[in-house]
Amino acid sequence: MAEKVTQAPMRASTTASGDDVHKNATVEEAKHAAESEHSMSLMKALKLYPKAIGWSVLLSSTLIMEGYDLALLGSLYASPAFNQKYGELVDPATGKYAVSAAWQSGLSNGARAGEIFGLIFAGWAADRWGYRFTTQASLVLMCAFIFVLFFAPNVKVLVLGEVLCGIPWGAFQSVTPAYASEVAPMVLRPYLTTFINMCWVIGQFFAAAVNKGSVGRDDEWAYRIPFAVQWVWPVPIFIGLLFAPESPWWYVRHNRREEAKRSLLRLTSRNQPGFNADQTLAMIEHTNEMEKSLKEGVRFRDCFKGIDLRRTEIVVGIWLVQTLGGQNLMGYFSYFMVQAGMDPQNSFSLSMGQYALGMVGTAGSWFLMSRVGRRRIHFGGLCAQLVLLVVVGGLAFGDDVASVWAIGGVLIAFTFVYDFAVGPVTYALVSELSSTRLKAKTIVLARAAYNASNIFVNVMTNYQLSSSAWNWGAKTAFFWAGTCLISAIWVFFRLPEPKDRTYAELDVLFEKRVPARKFAKTKVDPFDMNHNIDSQGKRMSIEETEKSH
Repeated sequence: MAEKVTQAPMRASTTASGDDVHKNATVEEAKHAAESEHSMSLMKALKLYPKAIGWSVLLSSTLIMEGYDLALLGSLYASPAFNQKYGELVDPATGKYAVSAAWQSGLSNGARAGEIFGLIFAGWAADRWGYRFTTQASLVLMCAFIFVLFFAPNVKVLVLGEVLCGIPWGAFQSVTPAYASEVAPMVLRPYLTTFINMCWVIGQFFAAAVNKGSVGRDDEWAYRIPFAVQWVWPVPIFIGLLFAPESPWWYVRHNRREEAKRSLLRLTSRNQPGFNADQTLAMIEHTNEMEKSLKEGVRFRDCFKGIDLRRTEIVVGIWLVQTLGGQNLMGYFSYFMVQAGMDPQNSFSLSMGQYALGMVGTAGSWFLMSRVGRRRIHFGGLCAQLVLLVVVGGLAFGDDVASVWAIGGVLIAFTFVYDFAVGPVTYALVSELSSTRLKAKTIVLARAAYNASNIFVNVMTNYQLSSSAWNWGAKTAFFWAGTCLISAIWVFFRLPEPKDRTYAELDVLFEKRVPARKFAKTKVDPFDMNHNIDSQGKRMSIEETEKSH
């Protein structure tokens, strides 16, 4: 039997006119749209929202560039020509050059620092001008800043180029998950948001492939060709975005209802049975008004007020877990294997296999998320990563070629697990667990924290792996196994389950402070208008009941 939970009053959502008849009609339409989303099958969603899928994929493809460059740097540290140009002589007897750990940290952290500036810019610009314009402006900047990387005469200018390129990358990071989560229905949200992780892996795969093709050169084109490849993406994406619709949620937040409806119609197929654009629009408006009734603002400081403080903590924590779970070793895979004694050509070949398996893992996560909750996938993935990191550290005590190849094999398995679980599901979680009115700014704060933590992670990893610094080799994995364990404990106690929830339902669950481990068991009705209403608004009910599995 369901247990009734006493609730505190919450202000009712009302239209600007305050007309009760119109309000009730809007709520009824919103309820029908929510019921339709709950009953919508994947096949029906694919038929109804093919345009939304296409536009979301186009916008998400901007992150191929970031995945490419960040993997590119780790791979270039294994390139003799790159080290000779930007490094220093470390072994006069053999003539070996290497970029010092300090400059490696500067290069990696330069991009992260730039991304923080880009995130802040995008959080403000996306709210004011929309996701599409913000992305287009960032693509123009991207084209300009690649010139700095391509023509960098020394490592100092190269660091400046990474900082500048980080600005548009930061914008892409905040815009893509927000847009993907707003243009499609609930059943498609996990697929479109996790496709962002696929774009990262595609970029990493291209980085390994380009490096494998150019590492044999002994001239400047060994590193200039990889930098020049980054010009391939911005222009076609920019042209495509000229025709892309803005998010209907963004129009509603700006009280532009007619444009929101036109955008919604552009995102859907015509003459599909069971779809009513006005009802879907009413659901968006109801959710927006309900969040406004909870006194949610749209400024950065509002992310740290009331119930949104918990939502911000969770979203920030999810992205910090990405950096602390040991995934940084994947970006340094080629360098890691060369330091372990593997030939550069073989390390790049193994990298391509690693990232190809990562793409398979991301695609596999789509199948898993349709059947298993996000929380269970995320926690299970972290536990598997912990075991693999301990295995890598243990293999470091072997000093033969077989141990080196075994480490490579385990790291490939680690990449598959990460891209099957923690990597892709993170994007679904951050887009679903932040409120719609504060989504862009919550993602900005979370991703900025992610980049700041990456500065620490990159410094640590470069010193741990560098032969001119601590030279820990594969024993580095033991350190990250410890941080992975801490991350798993946090996830178990703090991460809620958003699977099969509309944004309005999630709003109610957070407003009523439902514990994270009870999210999946709690039944809510954000459209129930039958409870006592006082001068402050309406009282909403929550019944806790075990769902059938």
